[in-house]
Amino acid sequence: MQTKTYAGIPEEFAKLEKAKVVLIPVPYDGTSTWQKGADKGPQAFLDASENMELYDIETDTEVYQQGVFLADAVTENSSPEAMVDAVHQATKRYIKKNKFVTIFGGEHSISIGTIRAFNEMYPNLTVLQLDAHADLRKEYEGSKCNHACAVYEASQTTNLIQVGIRSMDAIEKTVMDEDKTYFAHEMVEDSTWMDSAIDQMTDNVFITIDLDVFDPSIMPSTGTPEPGGLLWYETLDFLRQIFEEKNVVGFDIVELCPNKDEKSSDFLAAKLYYKMLSYKFLDENIDDEYDNNYENKQKNNSTKYNEDDEY
Repeated sequence: MQTKTYAGIPEEFAKLEKAKVVLIPVPYDGTSTWQKGADKGPQAFLDASENMELYDIETDTEVYQQGVFLADAVTENSSPEAMVDAVHQATKRYIKKNKFVTIFGGEHSISIGTIRAFNEMYPNLTVLQLDAHADLRKEYEGSKCNHACAVYEASQTTNLIQVGIRSMDAIEKTVMDEDKTYFAHEMVEDSTWMDSAIDQMTDNVFITIDLDVFDPSIMPSTGTPEPGGLLWYETLDFLRQIFEEKNVVGFDIVELCPNKDEKSSDFLAAKLYYKMLSYKFLDENIDDEYDNNYENKQKNNSTKYNEDDEY
């Protein structure tokens, strides 16, 4: 990455030892099947972030002062499996350093590694997927680490909730939990979908956002844009409620496919990331010590989350 600090913030807020947040770029685009360019997403996101106002009007905060460390990019690309392992190890390493770990891709296959790391560190983990595509194939084009398989493992090992889905293969219905899937065409007529989705979450939530969850009218620069997506304020409303009611343990954002002639998508990604940090640290003073609470947690087992468990 060419950027020295996230969003050009002063060095005093960018040092690992003092930062509460870690940002890991993963410029990987090894398995995408239509438009290429997601490997350029992290740099475009960072460039846009440098041109963003750091005062957030809605929350009346400057969350960068909590500290954001820009980690070295994960550049492993010898195979999809090697990339997933490298992302998994990097993510887990920073969780163990008691940081709020965030990841910016890259294509959605990177989330296999991020989710695996968080699932090993937090029990009864909910994975909230905001996405146009189900990404539930067990294997695709000879690999279980393809972007089309991004949340298959999560469907087997975590409490997976899918929001904004509007494109999938019929085979994915055999894996999908439709009670925890919020299809875009149904959401548009259901004013209760946000409350319903939050009610199905456990206390610990990891959020994975594929930027194609947004409507192409506001997010055209993504690998596989689908009509009928979410808009800006409804998405922020949903996210803010989650951060208020649940313990969001981390998040990733993927599938920015930058276009040199269209910069609004880069800026949307930058603002979305900063908004999510603003919501996470809304009630935390700058001088408060951050505790991600992983040390007292037992390792998750590999079985599907039991809906009958109390939480």
